[in-house]
Amino acid sequence: MMSDKPKILVTQKVPDAAYPILESFGIVEANEEEGVIWSYDELLHRAPGHDYLFCLLTDTIDARFLETCAAANPRLKMIANMAVGFNNIDVATATRLGIAVSNTPGVLTDTTADLAFGLLLATARRIPESERFLRAGRFTGWGPLLFCGAEVYGATLGIIGAGRIGQAMARRASGFNMRVLYHNRSRLSAEEEQRYNLTFVSFEELLKESDFISLHCPYTQETHHLIGEREFALMKPEAILINTARGAIIDEKALVRALQTGQIASAGLDVFENEPAIEPELLQMEHVVLAPHIGSASLKTRSLMATTAANNLLAFQKGEVPPNILNPDVLDQQ
Repeated sequence: MMSDKPKILVTQKVPDAAYPILESFGIVEANEEEGVIWSYDELLHRAPGHDYLFCLLTDTIDARFLETCAAANPRLKMIANMAVGFNNIDVATATRLGIAVSNTPGVLTDTTADLAFGLLLATARRIPESERFLRAGRFTGWGPLLFCGAEVYGATLGIIGAGRIGQAMARRASGFNMRVLYHNRSRLSAEEEQRYNLTFVSFEELLKESDFISLHCPYTQETHHLIGEREFALMKPEAILINTARGAIIDEKALVRALQTGQIASAGLDVFENEPAIEPELLQMEHVVLAPHIGSASLKTRSLMATTAANNLLAFQKGEVPPNILNPDVLDQQ
């Protein structure tokens, strides 16, 4: 017997809390294998004929994909991306085709800022490097020069991108009495600068003055390889670069060269330009801290991301404006 409920495709195994919401209004087809990411061709084979798509940042939703789904019966009406960033989706094409798109901002702000500051501390104080040293049985006793790292308290932190996560990073820095510089596409209000103890500077001044540089800007055409050879040349030789935003904001090959030649001291990275592939040289560098894209990886936050994405779809199904819609103009086309 045919059901008049909408069909929903969930592209990856997500926290359990999302499924009851989706099942309350639709028929759910889901990838149930944890850690398995369908290939582009597999996803393109499965997606047409669904009303809704619940996807993640590792899914490529390009113009070809969207046009194929828009031509199917039923046609694709909305995509809920379980991520803050949405560079994996061709939003312009989706808008042209009348397909709504949403994301999950806000819920992962503090979790990601925690990880960013954790990378800063771990890299500055050489925590992973010293732990490997100890576990290898090489620790024979305390020494005055053993694993001396960088001072964090009172240092200068440069934040590139002062949105929610950048501001949360500044709040954490205040506990370490850090001088916090920032550069943003648009300057914050005087009240916001005072609230987060932020000083607005030019991009070049931030690079020159900062002991630590933390990236929190979105990934766009303008921010692709925002940090490359020219930018590394402006940084202090003792500078430490932290990235929990998107990998391709950094020219990874230029980063390798900057670390090899001592242009900068170290890096703490949670994201990579061609992930899951990583420049092999980075894997060999003891003074670099690497994490497998775990910025929002707390159970509470990931569950909130999943339910936020599901509730965006539910709102659309009920004829309401999804709370986190990225292209509200498409609602006039429905």
